Amino acid sequence: MPALLARARALHDRVVRLGARRRAALAIGIAALAGLALGLVLVPRVAGPGETEPAPPVTLLGEPLPLGDGARDEALARVRRWVARRVVLELPDDQREEVPLGRLGAEIDLVRLHALVRDAADPTSALRRVHAARGGGPLALPVPVSLGTEAAIAELLVLKDRHDRTPVDARLDLEKKQLVPEVVGRLLDVDATLLALRRAVTSGEPRAAAVFVERAPRRRASELANVDPNGVLGWFETPYDRSERYAARTFNLRLAASKLDGWVLLPGELLEFNTVVGPRDEANGYKVAPVIAQGELVDGIGGGTCQISGTLHGAALFAGLEIVQRVPHTRPSSYIKMGLDATVVYPTIDFKVRNPFPFPVVIHETVKSGVVRAEILGPARTRTVTLIRRIEAAVPYEQVEREDDSLPEGARVLAQRGVPGFKVRRYRIVRDGDHAVRERWHDVYPPTAQIVRVGTGKAEREGKRAADDSHGEYVADELLVLTQTPGSTRFQEQREPGTYGKPGWTKEAGMPFWERTEAGAGEPKEDGG
Repeated sequence: MPALLARARALHDRVVRLGARRRAALAIGIAALAGLALGLVLVPRVAGPGETEPAPPVTLLGEPLPLGDGARDEALARVRRWVARRVVLELPDDQREEVPLGRLGAEIDLVRLHALVRDAADPTSALRRVHAARGGGPLALPVPVSLGTEAAIAELLVLKDRHDRTPVDARLDLEKKQLVPEVVGRLLDVDATLLALRRAVTSGEPRAAAVFVERAPRRRASELANVDPNGVLGWFETPYDRSERYAARTFNLRLAASKLDGWVLLPGELLEFNTVVGPRDEANGYKVAPVIAQGELVDGIGGGTCQISGTLHGAALFAGLEIVQRVPHTRPSSYIKMGLDATVVYPTIDFKVRNPFPFPVVIHETVKSGVVRAEILGPARTRTVTLIRRIEAAVPYEQVEREDDSLPEGARVLAQRGVPGFKVRRYRIVRDGDHAVRERWHDVYPPTAQIVRVGTGKAEREGKRAADDSHGEYVADELLVLTQTPGSTRFQEQREPGTYGKPGWTKEAGMPFWERTEAGAGEPKEDGG
């Protein structure tokens, strides 16, 4: 002690003799020596050779982990118990799903677990150095568990199917006369949710929040506050068969109409049939029913949807809406007159109309009592709309014979009645007071081949006889004029049968004509009958 004090006094005397610039630096050294003389520590102490820092308390999964001889076994047992648990996935609307970690492909990384326990006890390890640099305190070991990407994604996709929600637009319930608010949709973000699960598992958290992406509806209730659905701006009706044989088709009619009923078109807005009605497939509830494909009637999912679009086209036409896109069928339909049908095929062929008025309009389409009825609703109607349809020419159909070994040799059966093609000119005249607008369209319906099955098989079984196609010859008025006026419940109609409106005209025109009525061939089929 006396020697240290003597050295301090000597340094002090040197400081007095030195210039001011070196005094500060030497003063620090004097203070350090004086501090050592008094047994004080003025700088952080570094452990010398052979000395060790005291080990911090170690925790794993929120509980202390003694770093003794059995630390590894205890750590492994603890992590195994954790992996056997379920993790809670928090969902919107206060929902949750408990998912076993095993179904997420959870696996323990034994090598990393042992390394963590070893490094926690080693004061020279990088783990301890990083821990000390961050301020010390209890050392919480991460949970060395990994989630299998393939298994985890498969499990999340199952949850996605359950919890994704399609957005639903606000609409008017015209039966209850009330506004139905929108529903915001959502999509599970699988990648972001998997990352949240991995973070939770690594930190030992028993829960993680699922990540969803919001899907906004196209129409919100706030946009429909000033809609007036009390007037009928235009309407149209088509018949449908209510028999049990066509039950699937009737089901499809009602399903498609329900998507459109109450739909609001704001001023200038475009309605796209395929977008509003959506895919016609089994996933969306549609059933197998007859459809027209390349001119032939065949079974297909969603059969009947074209009647909904055609009926809507008729209502839109007589309401004065702008017809933006409309495609006629490949053959005339029995439920609607030529020039009024509208083909739709998801997602390739669409029917589109636009609201040209300065006020919103509402679609009201129903299927009941054998009638599909579409109305365009809005303020009181002031317009008179006339449709003029003239057949300009007919295109003959051909007859095709197909061998059929299910029929006895030489037998002939009408599989499909031929339908001529037509070239049609249409006009729409919209009158509103002294103002009138005329529009013109040209439609082409290609001919539909007549198909005859020719037997090549053995003798016909007793009591079995194939029937001919029940559809009769297609007849249509050469000139048709339909007018709809404000407040009208019936059309003002003018018709001139001309060449194409009389039974037997296809035979007179030299087309193949099937005349075997005893086998069940049908009566002439009228345009839209």
